[in-house]
Amino acid sequence: MGARTILWASLALAPVVFLLKWVFDVGDSVLFVVAALALVPLAWLIGEATEHAGEHTGPGIGGFLNATFGNAPELIIALIAVNSGLPNVVRGSLTGSVVSNILLVLGAALFFGRDGTIDRRSLLLQLGLVTLATFAFLIPSIPGWHGDPERHSLAILTIPVAVVLLLIYLALIADNLRRHRRLHTESDYEPSGEGWSLTLSLGTLAVATLATALVSEVLVHALDHFAETVNLSEFFISVVIVAIVGNAAEHGGAIVIARRGKMRLATEIAISSSAQVAMLVAPAVALLSFVVRPPLPLTFRPIELIAMGASAVFVGIVIRDGRVRRWEGVMLITVYAAFALAFLIVGDR
Repeated sequence: MGARTILWASLALAPVVFLLKWVFDVGDSVLFVVAALALVPLAWLIGEATEHAGEHTGPGIGGFLNATFGNAPELIIALIAVNSGLPNVVRGSLTGSVVSNILLVLGAALFFGRDGTIDRRSLLLQLGLVTLATFAFLIPSIPGWHGDPERHSLAILTIPVAVVLLLIYLALIADNLRRHRRLHTESDYEPSGEGWSLTLSLGTLAVATLATALVSEVLVHALDHFAETVNLSEFFISVVIVAIVGNAAEHGGAIVIARRGKMRLATEIAISSSAQVAMLVAPAVALLSFVVRPPLPLTFRPIELIAMGASAVFVGIVIRDGRVRRWEGVMLITVYAAFALAFLIVGDR
């Protein structure tokens, strides 16, 4: 049985999750594991649909589509956690998403892909956005290092920071997408005709994203019990496990696409997703938290800010020549492992 056949069959795990929860009422630890496994084929499906959409739109817009659809579950996971009174889980998963996409996803894509050229300008712009967001997060974070980091005044202080980041992101990304569309048009590239239509690709993306969001909700509600069972800190579970699972779409999609030699699209997926979490998802969660309650201050810990900022700078240095190599992928994965170990050591706030 081929890998693709197994992945298609594994899509059945998504309804199994809901049967286990609502019909058989199994324990939270089992639910957490099955939900995590169910996200893997959904991630592959999102990657497949993105690749087919990229045939019609070009790699830049294709990467943006994957990041947008892939980060929708991350936004939903965060809002569910906010409403469940888990602010540290929210900030941890946001930090983990930024760091894992920049280092782990990109590293895996480089390792499983091929040496080649990338869109240096586009990627450096998005890494710059991650760095900008990290500095902006210092505004509410520094006061949060003293006293209660959840106090309402810091949530209020977060509002202008979130609004400014959102406006900057939307303006710069709109310009970047126009550039990608122009380059794709000028390339005179024509789809092979053997892939999916753009309508089918986008429809599949939407359905797979919805399923991912529903499975992710089960995952979040089972997190506390799972953390107690495996005796790991809530912070480590959220910054590593939830972040990786919540971004399974980007992880799977980038690797699948990289293995087919489409390095521009694969690198766009990894880094644009990271920039989108920092500049769009985190601010959006902070603003929407005033609706779902309680309000969420973007008061990150020093280790979280260091990890986000250092990752962006390090990857910027790696890709500055506009080429990627397999050994650089190994290096990025190693750096991610070092940060994961640091997250394990620092424990909860």
